[in-house]
Amino acid sequence: MSDLPRKAVARTAKLAALPLGFAGRSAWGLGKRLGGYSADLVGHELQQRTAEQLFKILGELKGGAMKFGQALSVFESALPDEVAGPYRATLTKLQEAAPPMPAATVHAVLRDGLGADWHTLFDTFDDHPAAAASIGQVHRAVWHDGRTVAVKVQYPGAGDALISDLTQLGRFARLLGPLIPGMDIKPLLTELRERVTEELDYALEAEAQHTYAEEFAGDPDVLIPAVVHHADNILITEWLPGRPLSEVINDGTPAERHRAGQLLARFLFSGTARTGLLHADPHPGNFRLVPDDETDPAGWQLGVMDFGTVDRLPEGLPPTIGTVLRNMLDGEADSAYALLREEDFIKENIDLDPDAVRDYLLPIIEPASVDEFTFSREWMRTQAGRIADPRSPAHQLGRQLNLPPAYLLIHRVTLSTIGVLCQLGATVRMREEMETWVPGFATEPEEDEDASARKTTVATDKRKTPCPDATTEPARQETSA
Repeated sequence: MSDLPRKAVARTAKLAALPLGFAGRSAWGLGKRLGGYSADLVGHELQQRTAEQLFKILGELKGGAMKFGQALSVFESALPDEVAGPYRATLTKLQEAAPPMPAATVHAVLRDGLGADWHTLFDTFDDHPAAAASIGQVHRAVWHDGRTVAVKVQYPGAGDALISDLTQLGRFARLLGPLIPGMDIKPLLTELRERVTEELDYALEAEAQHTYAEEFAGDPDVLIPAVVHHADNILITEWLPGRPLSEVINDGTPAERHRAGQLLARFLFSGTARTGLLHADPHPGNFRLVPDDETDPAGWQLGVMDFGTVDRLPEGLPPTIGTVLRNMLDGEADSAYALLREEDFIKENIDLDPDAVRDYLLPIIEPASVDEFTFSREWMRTQAGRIADPRSPAHQLGRQLNLPPAYLLIHRVTLSTIGVLCQLGATVRMREEMETWVPGFATEPEEDEDASARKTTVATDKRKTPCPDATTEPARQETSA
């Protein structure tokens, strides 16, 4: 299919096919085993067929269904190899690929947003999409001033599709469990549904990207494309070159993996401190490793795009996070416990042993306890298994903890970023980044001058360039970007 199916009945029927198809394939698998085929062979083929159907349906529907698939893809490193293997390549495809809209539909959106003579704004425009995501697809073009640009065009009907898909997937959450074993799907769907309306607003996305691009202009480590122009359903930004992070995950050299991982950790913690915004969609499709003129990746930049989902944290990350982690690492379990209760991580009617809470958290925060830490799928699987096993003390204790709403997105972004670091197998100086950027974590009472200066750039009284928008004539307005 080349366009978003709009009728709720049609979309619901396709989504219903996921759990029903799994049930049918399970029956087929049982028949095969009764016929003498080995359990391993049947299980592998069953998982492969499920993965193929998962991509086919979620990719065709786009909207919330594909957004759900993208969210799942960053957690595959937590699954056992025998389960994750058949899904890995299929879910990764969802990060940068989907059946495209017809050129005529794209032209109609451009005409509505930019005017009947929209084509005069571009020297060239490639009708074949360079990338397709959950609510829009991206075309490469050359703006009339000679800049190569990315033109993001929102799918017609994307808003209704997003809400409908996530609502339907929520109803099927229990049945979808067997598709991705070990994944608690319902909270993920709830959070995605709460965030979709912001992602549909390209004016908000343009403003967030403009804020990041201005703050990181000239940064040696992070590259944010400038906003060129935007309208209701169109966002035009400078083209971001480089190698997709998904390719680095698949076949990058160790040096490329380590550089990408270090910069990803740096961006996670520094971005919020410098801009007051948390980039909240950290799947590999939103990042590039951008080479410089040298062959050594040590000087390459991390390119970042897609600012449709952000968390607004004008004061930066809550100091409680850094203080609790520091207290736990320093053995001050009682102080950390008191802060967790104060912030409602531990409800008033729950009584836990502070040392047991510390024992629960220490393995998770191990990367911040050493100078360098090598993330791996094995480490992620160990942590996921320890917490997910109903028989383990960690599982029983974890069920008694609470996640306050204000920390929900921070928590998911951090876990997702760690998932990507494990996919990369990157060796990262995580503690160094946290000491520089996370309030309350540094062991020294005062920061060094360079770190302090970096953190306060967003608060300095400097002239701000307005975000290019649709209220300005497109042919002239891009000069303000």
